Amino acid sequence: MTSSDWAGLIITIITFILMVVVYVHVFRPSNREKIEAKRDLPLDYDDRLSTEDK
Repeated sequence: MTSSDWAGLIITIITFILMVVVYVHVFRPSNREKIEAKRDLPLDYDDRLSTEDK
């Protein structure tokens, strides 16, 4: 295997592990309140940007 193959393999494995960690964090019931508190964050950011332009 070439160095490009190894780099791609390592990046793929790291991405897979990070996605598993994120999924476990998001779907854990004990984190529900923290995540629900931040669910409107993107919409609030858009509202803030649109009101600053006026």
